[in-house]
Amino acid sequence: MSRDIFERLKAGELVHLDDPEFYKVDEVVNRTLALSPTLNSATSIDEIREKLGVIIGTHLDKSSTVFAPFYTNFGRFINIGKHVFINHACSFLDMGGITLEDHVLIGPKVNLITENHPLDTSIRRGMICKPILIKRKAWIGAGATILPGVTVGENAVVAAGAVVSKDVPANTIVGGVPAKVIKQLL
Repeated sequence: MSRDIFERLKAGELVHLDDPEFYKVDEVVNRTLALSPTLNSATSIDEIREKLGVIIGTHLDKSSTVFAPFYTNFGRFINIGKHVFINHACSFLDMGGITLEDHVLIGPKVNLITENHPLDTSIRRGMICKPILIKRKAWIGAGATILPGVTVGENAVVAAGAVVSKDVPANTIVGGVPAKVIKQLL
């Protein structure tokens, strides 16, 4: 039996937009689009936590805080740990899976992008997804972009505005475009 489209997306397989199961992705996207206005018009942290929990399909721990607006195109593959802080205007494209471990800090306007397209123009409208993992106590600075397949190590800091295309070692600060190690943390 073949794996369903969600398993194939999370496994990093090329999935074409004309795939016979792509309607399942469209259903999740349409549901998320319908729920997003209520999330982004919420008037309290508790209400934001509740509305985001509906979108991602799991309860957010009361120790975690998310500020609206918050954007996601899918939502189903976002996992948020305890004591996580997500600032205003972040965008999570999560078809490849996004995991924020405990005590992660996400600055405003951060982009976590798990979705990509092939360079070959004959299949460019297909999707290739790779997960993003942000490990414990990492801090992603304002306006940073984390690209598909990246792991940000424990206690690492991604400087504001950085574009991260490769794994970030634990206990380091990275910055720039593309991001490079700037400093080791003690």
